[in-house]
Amino acid sequence: MNGKQPLPAYLQLHETGELEERADRAYELLASCSVCPKRCGADRLHDKKGFCRTGLLLAISSYGPHFGEEPPLVGRGGSGTIFVAHCNLACGFCQNYDISQCGQGTEVSPQQLAAVMIRLQKAGCHNINIVTPSHIVPQLIRAVSIAAGQGLAIPLVYNSGG
Repeated sequence: MNGKQPLPAYLQLHETGELEERADRAYELLASCSVCPKRCGADRLHDKKGFCRTGLLLAISSYGPHFGEEPPLVGRGGSGTIFVAHCNLACGFCQNYDISQCGQGTEVSPQQLAAVMIRLQKAGCHNINIVTPSHIVPQLIRAVSIAAGQGLAIPLVYNSGG
């Protein structure tokens, strides 16, 4: 290694157009939802709520620099953590139960999620850490594509319970 950090793989996918193509294919899964293993069949493209209580828009509970992760993720600037509201697992023992199961959160578009990612990068966070994203993968891919076009260039952490 030459001492330089490798670029995140999503940047090359964005440059070639592959990331947006993957977002388009992932959105097809929302028509009769099969995004997660529950395969609830809700028409999330038309904003019908699935098992995860999420429709077309995703919901964010909170976001910001987070220092409660493992030291390599935190660094000096923190991990740019985005807590996604709702969940597809419904575990009774969840450490983030209030976020994942209590139905709170602010609905945002992929464009708004991309803006949050850029804001966290500008705040000095070392990565974008998406917590509980399994049920919003299509929207997440689209948001990463948008954010990459706006200069996002830090690693992504897919922080999932399952």
